[in-house]
Amino acid sequence: MMVKAGDVAGLLGVEEKTVLGWVRKDGLPATLVNGNYQINRMDLFEWATEHGIKVPPELFSEAEPDVYFPTLAEALGAGGIHCNVPGEDKLTVLKNVIGLIKLPPQVDPEFLLQVLLAREALGTTAIGDGVAIPHVRNPILLDRLPSSIMLCFLRRPVDFGALDGLPVRILFLLTSSTVKVHLHLLSKLAYALSDEGFKSSLKLVCDPGGIISAAAKVEKEIGR
Repeated sequence: MMVKAGDVAGLLGVEEKTVLGWVRKDGLPATLVNGNYQINRMDLFEWATEHGIKVPPELFSEAEPDVYFPTLAEALGAGGIHCNVPGEDKLTVLKNVIGLIKLPPQVDPEFLLQVLLAREALGTTAIGDGVAIPHVRNPILLDRLPSSIMLCFLRRPVDFGALDGLPVRILFLLTSSTVKVHLHLLSKLAYALSDEGFKSSLKLVCDPGGIISAAAKVEKEIGR
């Protein structure tokens, strides 16, 4: 899940010294290995999204044989688009979101809640513009469920400590069969959240059909 600073530069279309500047001056998390900076893809996604930098799907595209990689529309269809999810704060919002997942019997919802809360304790998972993705660095792997992206519109905005100061009104929760499927779904979502058409569909009244349609259009753009 690590990528070299030079490779990040090539994918983002910038010079390597620009990436090194992000690491040294702008807070991009990186690890120094044998004199070279390596960057966790999850950290890059969070940092780039917070700073308005588009992350190309190629950054996350690692092939894995015999594994199905769903489209964005398929993943949203599997996870569901949920309107008016209640909650007064992070705890109650996350608890209610977990309650919407059809978990297998062996998965303890309280344990899953603690995992998400532990991630929040490390720093906000709000990526700006009223959107949060609670578990980017810690994939939720459920091998007995279809990989999915759950989209929740909160009944009322909740403060997640976002860097832009905006409360969260939209929350995405990914569940995947493997880490690579998680990366695949994350790449689709990252691209979609930088697409004006898809972002516009999220700003309207909770409209599952319109959002799925916008997701399908984004998928065609990725294909081109």
